[in-house]
Amino acid sequence: MAITPQLEAVKQMFISMGERSKELGTIDGFRLALEETISQFPLAGDVVYEGINAGGVAAEWIFVEGKSGQEKHGGIANGNVVLYLHGGGYVIGSMRAYRGFLSRVSRATGAKVLGLNYRLAPEFPFPAAVDDSVAAYRWLLSQGINPSNIVIGGDSAGGGLTVATLVALRYLGEPMPAAGVCISPWVDLEGTGESMTSKAEIDPIVQKEALEFMAQLYMGERDRRAPLAAPLHADLRGLPPLLIQVGTAETLLDDSTRLADKAKSSGVKVELDIWEDMIHVWPIFAPVLPEGQQAIERIGEFVRKQTKSH
Repeated sequence: MAITPQLEAVKQMFISMGERSKELGTIDGFRLALEETISQFPLAGDVVYEGINAGGVAAEWIFVEGKSGQEKHGGIANGNVVLYLHGGGYVIGSMRAYRGFLSRVSRATGAKVLGLNYRLAPEFPFPAAVDDSVAAYRWLLSQGINPSNIVIGGDSAGGGLTVATLVALRYLGEPMPAAGVCISPWVDLEGTGESMTSKAEIDPIVQKEALEFMAQLYMGERDRRAPLAAPLHADLRGLPPLLIQVGTAETLLDDSTRLADKAKSSGVKVELDIWEDMIHVWPIFAPVLPEGQQAIERIGEFVRKQTKSH
């Protein structure tokens, strides 16, 4: 597959974001650079977003009017919900940056999206993100939503957090959601995958040094193999079906392939989609990257299939 001008443009966006982060030189500046990069795409006119308190966690409903069948959140118990956990190495990221992307997820899945502003490190290190995700899921259940109508999804660190949340819910005896969706998940906080070095020259954004920095902020002196921090080391038995999407131009490629292998060997149904030449969390750039929108449509198909099967 040839590298397209659109993909080159997205790579440049990532490179510019990295340069902007270095220029600002602080964690707050790093957060601002991500928001400036991702939130530049305008929302469609039929997108609704509403800030809420989801079990003590700041969150937003994001959905497309008429698509989810729930014009107001009071009718949510009759429809599907995607609980979405954003990426950013547990240090950066917010729903403000993700609204456009999640509106596309809502459109493709026909579901309302509950985007979670879980607490970030270093202010709130591990396990704050896991605690918040579990609290939000329990809040959805308290609203009368059937777990078979819920899918948990996330990208990058949020993809790892998706798996960690599923593991935590199983451990706590909560009913499992219908499925999980992981986009370019980060599940190995030690960076031991071969692709961490073999793909370093072609990955424009995710490098071992940056991952080490964020892992240190998130974990401190805690064990980086803790199952709820690095779910590559978790017991994955009993988890619902997973869709894992990853590109061949990612240093985190082996995180996805090893996660898929371990989940399959644990009896989990896994659909692993490896996209040629795609870079880290490319679906976020769907407004300018056709493969990004194609990946979102694939997520839509998966979510519809899994929620219909119950």
